[in-house]
Amino acid sequence: MKLFESFRLREVELRNRIAVSPMCQYSAEDGAPTHWHLVHLGSRAIGGAGLVIAEASAVLPEGRISPVDTGIWSDAHVEAWAPITRFIDEAGAVPAIQLAHAGRKASTDTPWLGGKPLAPEQGGWAPVVAPSALPFDEQSPTPQALDEAGIQAVIEGFRAATVRALVAGFRMVEIHGAHGYLLHEFLSPLSNHRTDAWGGSFDGRTRLLREVIAAVREVWPERLPLLLRISATDWAESGGWDIEQSIELAREVKALGVDLIDVSSGGTLPSAVRIPVGPGYQVPFAARIRREAGIATGAVGGIVDPAQAQQIVHNGDADMVLLARQMLRDPYWPYHAAKALRAEIAAPKQYGRAW
Repeated sequence: MKLFESFRLREVELRNRIAVSPMCQYSAEDGAPTHWHLVHLGSRAIGGAGLVIAEASAVLPEGRISPVDTGIWSDAHVEAWAPITRFIDEAGAVPAIQLAHAGRKASTDTPWLGGKPLAPEQGGWAPVVAPSALPFDEQSPTPQALDEAGIQAVIEGFRAATVRALVAGFRMVEIHGAHGYLLHEFLSPLSNHRTDAWGGSFDGRTRLLREVIAAVREVWPERLPLLLRISATDWAESGGWDIEQSIELAREVKALGVDLIDVSSGGTLPSAVRIPVGPGYQVPFAARIRREAGIATGAVGGIVDPAQAQQIVHNGDADMVLLARQMLRDPYWPYHAAKALRAEIAAPKQYGRAW
C-alpha cells in the first residue's frame, strides 16, 4: 500500500489514504455549523485530503461537549450541513461526520476560556449523564446514571442523527466511542460501575456501543461505510479499558457492519495520567487491531511527516492516516506530502492545484 493510492470502503472510493481527523471548532450556533465550518472543512478538502471528517456532532442537545459544539439532532442542522458536504464533495474529498454524545464530560466551557464545567446559569445544562454517578474529576459535577429509558433515548438519538447525516450529504459516518465520552464511559470499568445488563462483564459494558452500531446500520445504507473511533487504552496502570479488550471489540463490531476502526487512546482519566505522547505513539495499537481483528484501521496521533505517514501505510500498520493538528498548521499538507513523495493527487479542475 502507498499513501497516495486510492482506498475503497464498500462503494465509496477515497482518492488517497489521508483523512482530516474530526476537530472541535467551538464555533457553532445552537448546534448548527457556520461559515467557519465551511471554510475550515472546505479548505482541507481543497488541500488534497481523501476524507474530511466533521467534528464530534452531538446526537442530542445535552450530548454536546460545550454550548458551541455542532450537532445533528435537528432537521435544521441538515440544512446547515448540506452546503458544506456539497463543497467537500466538489473539492474531490469524501465528507464524513462523527456522531457523538459527551456523557459526563458535557456542558463545559470552550478550551480557551478554561474548559471548566458550566452550570445552567452560565449557559450550560444539567444534569449531565453517564453510565454511573461518577464525576470525571474534582471540578466536574456528579452525573446522573442513565436509566433504561435514558439509554434507549441515546440509541434512538444516534439512529435519528444517522438519517439526518444521510440527508445532509455525508457519505461516511463515524461513531465516537473514544476519549472518555459516553460510549467510551460505558466501555471502561473505570467509569462504568453498573451491575445490570449495561455493565459488569465485557458483554455488558460493550452492549450500548453494539446496540448503537446496530441502530445506525439499520438506517445507514449498505453501500456506505461505517467507521468507529475508539480509545485503544485508558492508559491506566490497572483496571481500565485496554488493547486486548479493544481487539476483542473490533472483532465483534466488524460482524455488526463497522468497516474501519479509527484508533486513538485515552480520555477516561484526568490529564494527570501518564501518556507517552510522541510521533506516531498510537500507531502500534492500530497495527495490532488490524492484524489481530482482521479489520481496516486508521492511525492517528503525532503524524506530521510525509515519510512517516507513508511508512505507516506501506508497513501495513494501518490502512489510512488521520491528521489533526498538522492539518490545522497546514491545510495543504496532502499536496506538500505528495510533492515530497513524488506522488500525485487527483484534483478537481474547478479548484486547480495548491502548489
